[in-house]
Amino acid sequence: MLRGASPPPDPDTLEIRRLMVASEGRKITHDVIVRAMELARPHGATVFVMTIARVWGTSLGFPNPGLMPSKHEWDEQRLIVRGAVSAFQKAGFQADGMVLATRRGAKRILREARRRQVDAIVMGCDPKRSILGDFIWSQEPHRIARRSRQIPVYLVER
Repeated sequence: MLRGASPPPDPDTLEIRRLMVASEGRKITHDVIVRAMELARPHGATVFVMTIARVWGTSLGFPNPGLMPSKHEWDEQRLIVRGAVSAFQKAGFQADGMVLATRRGAKRILREARRRQVDAIVMGCDPKRSILGDFIWSQEPHRIARRSRQIPVYLVER
């Protein structure tokens, strides 16, 4: 339960044909895009960009419209995806993207990665915090790296 994330394998040993660049809502930085391009370039991988528009919870177990992402939050996430997809396309990669709303970002990103049969995931992250810090939304990339058993997750720290 408290196992740490094992380090991802050396990218030179992998044949990456499908790559996912994911975000739990934060901006996809230039460093993340560069790392993803480094991983995608050897085999001409297609790139899928995905961000999460956070749902803030439920009201007594029932969906509540006030807890759903606002129009501004949706637009912000769409802009993040559009910018990243555009950067990959300008570099000559085939890229696509989407925004999903969920309360459980790690679970949804991993489910989408398995569904799309990606070979690796690249995410930006904050430095790892203590066990209590693991409950913070900003630590979602570390949760994804820890939960992902078959798909290597490459974290790009700020």
